Amino acid sequence: MSLIDLLGSKARIEILRELSREPQYVSQLAESVGMDGKTAVHHLSKMEAAGLVAHYERGNRKYYYLAKTVELRVAPPPERTFVLQTDECRDDPTEIESATDD
Repeated sequence: MSLIDLLGSKARIEILRELSREPQYVSQLAESVGMDGKTAVHHLSKMEAAGLVAHYERGNRKYYYLAKTVELRVAPPPERTFVLQTDECRDDPTEIESATDD
């Protein structure tokens, strides 16, 4: 699935918006975007396969976080720009949380 196909879903955009704020576990994320857990897991698995999100486990909860920065730039003529790019995120939330647990 292409990046454009992945981001063509309003539900996936909402999930990315939520994850841009902080890592969230599945049921928390599902509730915040207004969908059931099974649907959220479906979307998360597609985005994880594409490398946009990743997860870590804490206790019996699976937390998802953004693994890449996604940027879309579109400009009219004369620039005629259409750029959709991803970059690796700089912070790994599992390292941040480990540091705060000490």
